Amino acid sequence: MHNLQELTIRSLSVSEMDNNVYLLTSKTTGAQVLIDAADDAEAILQLLAEGAADTIGEPTLALIVTTHSHWDHVRALADVVARTKARTAAGAEDVPDIVVSTDVALNHGDIGNFEGFDLEAIKLRGHTPGSVALLYRDPHGPAHLFTGDSLFPGGVGNTQGDAARFESLLNDVSERIFDYLPDDTIVHPGHGKGTTLGAERPHLDEWRARGW
Repeated sequence: MHNLQELTIRSLSVSEMDNNVYLLTSKTTGAQVLIDAADDAEAILQLLAEGAADTIGEPTLALIVTTHSHWDHVRALADVVARTKARTAAGAEDVPDIVVSTDVALNHGDIGNFEGFDLEAIKLRGHTPGSVALLYRDPHGPAHLFTGDSLFPGGVGNTQGDAARFESLLNDVSERIFDYLPDDTIVHPGHGKGTTLGAERPHLDEWRARGW
């Protein structure tokens, strides 16, 4: 858990694929955003219940954002939407591949204004055509970046050996993340442990040379 001055970030690992589910809660207003309802709806609902203790306001799930359309990131989406009535968002190009209706189609640079915090959508094309990262700029500390399957410790996401997709993803990650954000930015990936941009930045040329 990241206990920030204005926001609490909780996370949960679900499924045999170690998918990360993230919950952001405003400490003052109770506004919440869930990132990737990947699997295990009951565990996600428990995460929401735990997040209710992170605010002095009325906890309200304002949005569920899907970072990309791959099956392992949406297995609990229908159930969680049905039980919370929350609105949904995903990258515009991935919307047709998500079986649950998407209320907000995200484009690069879109800003979501929630009561108590903002999130910026950063389109990272390659793992899927519409993959998005979500950026929270903490006014009191390092930024937090939720990268889905586009950036991990040690490299970018899987592009299935497709050189054009790899080049697209690495270019977007380089230009839209590493050229845009400082080294202390905390990276929260879609699977496994997190990292910082500073830890990964020295390896960009290595990733490009190896081709994955």
